[in-house]
Amino acid sequence: MDDLHVFFEFYEVGELGEEEIEKAYQSAKKHIEDLEFLKMLGAEEDSLNAILNINSGAGGTESQDWAEMLMRMYLRWAEKNNIKTSVLERQEGEHAGIKSCSIEFEGEFAYGYLKGESGVHRLVRISPFDAAHKRHTSFASVYAYPLVDDHIEIDINPADISWDTFRSSGPGGQGVNKIESAVRLKYAPENIVIECQETRSQGKNREKALKMLKSQLYELELRKQREKQQEEEAGKKKIEWGSQ
Repeated sequence: MDDLHVFFEFYEVGELGEEEIEKAYQSAKKHIEDLEFLKMLGAEEDSLNAILNINSGAGGTESQDWAEMLMRMYLRWAEKNNIKTSVLERQEGEHAGIKSCSIEFEGEFAYGYLKGESGVHRLVRISPFDAAHKRHTSFASVYAYPLVDDHIEIDINPADISWDTFRSSGPGGQGVNKIESAVRLKYAPENIVIECQETRSQGKNREKALKMLKSQLYELELRKQREKQQEEEAGKKKIEWGSQ
């Protein structure tokens, strides 16, 4: 910024042209934007890939349709930003939409961009499924967590894990596989349930489900650390009269 101020002084006395000033301004602007980006996505886990879980809430078909709308929105966002996606699990709704899905996002700062999406999303609209055309409120939950890489070690006791297998299915009940290639992982200590039907290989789906479990445990540990830090910050006394 100091350099930009000096350049402007040179411009005022006629020693620099508008083109040089514009170039210096754009350079300073980019530097500020880079600093803002690093401040916003400066956590170690922000640079990792991400898993996004979407679950429809109360409301039946309305919420299931809303959950599918969210899924399409995130997939289109990823495509627009050159982020690779894979639908790891998708459970179809009874009449429309989806009950749940899990999507992997692979790209630079994928988790950093998506972490703010976690929470309950609400939609208020005139229902296309209601013959009386009444207004309905639909809910869907979104949970984003970082996908661990080979540099992050998470210890898991195999005895705490149980496995189920089932047949995977595509949109509209279309069969993806005639054998039980989809897997369901249950982790007892944290009551975590993960389903994966990404491929036709049960072995690869088990590997992916285990990686998803490690990722959720990693995010859970990060959350505990943040909560502890917030408690410590809240417990600090203000440096002022009456704090002695």
